[in-house]
Amino acid sequence: MTVHIDFPDPSVDDWVGVFSPANFNSSSCPPVNDPKEQIPFICSAPIKYKFSNYSNSRYTKTGKASLRFQLINQRADFSFALFSGGTSNPKLVAVSNFISFANPKAPLYPRLAQGKSWDEMTVTWTSGYDIKEATPFVEWGPQGKTPVQSPAGTLTFGRNSMCGSPARTVGWRDPGFIHTSFLKNLWPNLVYAYRLGHLLPDGSYIWSKKYSFKSSPYPGQDSLQRVVIFGDMGKAERDGSNEYSNYQPGSLNTTDRLIEDLKNIDVVFHIGDITYANGYISQWDQFTAQVEPIASTVPYMIASGNHERDWPNSGSFYDVTDSGGECGVLAETMFYVPAENRAKFWYATDYGMFRFCIADTEHDWREGSEQYKFIEHCLATVDRQKQPWLIFAAHRVLGYSSDFWYGMEGSFAEPMGRESLQRLWQKYKVDIAFYGHVHNYERTCPVYQNQCVNKEKSHYSGIVNGTIHVVVGGAGSHLSNFSQVTPSWSLYRDYDFGFVKLTAFNHSSLLFEYKKSSDGNVYDSFTVSRDYKDVLACVHDSCEATTLAS
Repeated sequence: MTVHIDFPDPSVDDWVGVFSPANFNSSSCPPVNDPKEQIPFICSAPIKYKFSNYSNSRYTKTGKASLRFQLINQRADFSFALFSGGTSNPKLVAVSNFISFANPKAPLYPRLAQGKSWDEMTVTWTSGYDIKEATPFVEWGPQGKTPVQSPAGTLTFGRNSMCGSPARTVGWRDPGFIHTSFLKNLWPNLVYAYRLGHLLPDGSYIWSKKYSFKSSPYPGQDSLQRVVIFGDMGKAERDGSNEYSNYQPGSLNTTDRLIEDLKNIDVVFHIGDITYANGYISQWDQFTAQVEPIASTVPYMIASGNHERDWPNSGSFYDVTDSGGECGVLAETMFYVPAENRAKFWYATDYGMFRFCIADTEHDWREGSEQYKFIEHCLATVDRQKQPWLIFAAHRVLGYSSDFWYGMEGSFAEPMGRESLQRLWQKYKVDIAFYGHVHNYERTCPVYQNQCVNKEKSHYSGIVNGTIHVVVGGAGSHLSNFSQVTPSWSLYRDYDFGFVKLTAFNHSSLLFEYKKSSDGNVYDSFTVSRDYKDVLACVHDSCEATTLAS
């Protein structure tokens, strides 16, 4: 949309905000003991905004400018408002005419996720239709065949489900209705077409556009399987607008590199710090729209991070305000994961020759905890002859990182992390452990108890005698500095935006690649070659009991 401004008293700090619903409260609502509320302090937070001189440097002399905004359908009408006084002391000057999408309630932003069994795919989407207004479903089937319809469940939540401000106050926006359908009994490796539907009371249908996905391979199937892993991506505005928590400069580059390579990706893991909405609810729509080309085509599996979950006195392991009052509700509702209880965001999922054990660092993981028991069960129950590639992933760094702040603490990881879990990684011979939270890239040697157990750097073969730990939190958010000390276990560090791609060629060969988001090229890599007997072999602190009996 193009917004034209004509203001007889222009100033360098005039700005135009995008508001939805169009009828908004422009009063000032300064924070009260709230470290997460951000300027501009308006009682109805704008979705985004631009300064009036963004496209015309002569605005302060002419009072005339034209601004272009990219809008997405967010289930309500829109207006644009001109403010003077900058973002610190905003004063409403004028409001535009109201505009709306043709069908504000339309089903949008599908996101796929693996179900609780290998032959199940879930489809989650957002609409403006309550179940009293329309019945949600997915029409789907093998491409080119007669489709069937599967029902969908519907969830939503209200302002009183938020734990604090800004999510409960100025950042609140109605999330619409979140629908999830479970597509079951899928044939392996088959392309399925689908579209989202809502049946209205008069018998007519509301349809989304058509999408497709490829179903998962049978667990243990020997075929080419490609996985992308990253953390802390967030979102950004393609039209150059400012937004709350506007500090994810690498987000769009990472998104675009994945879209460009989508035909060579089978499943994506975004391991925490998903949107950085931080209590400004409208930004979850912005994020799901940004990743729609990816999440509508391949499973988009998420993990919980501090910016999704943490809030004081809400049950999070860390008693901080990083979620902006969301306390996990948005992440648990907007995305499906195959957890037994989505409020406890840990789960196991299989993809062909891979087993993934996804931990929730915002809940207690220490020995004796409920989550510790889950992690051991996940690692212990995989059949390594069929699924040789065992991956552990979590948001905060429970293993190894030479991040500046971890170095200052002297722990070079989240305190208490590896002290609790390294015995399990070693016992069950985890191949690679991935983390976000720290916004850079770092790879360790195969390590156990702070010691490298393999001198190789680019090719590993034979017995699994230690876990490689990888920080891959540089997908979008502002970058994190490294410690001036480089520990002996740190092989490669990169202060840049990027992501990791794993390619399993078969049961014996794995390729690891770190790619930069700026160009999609590979800047660090290694290969693993081994046989089943190498996984079974006895290594330090990972030997099965034996007997002298014959």
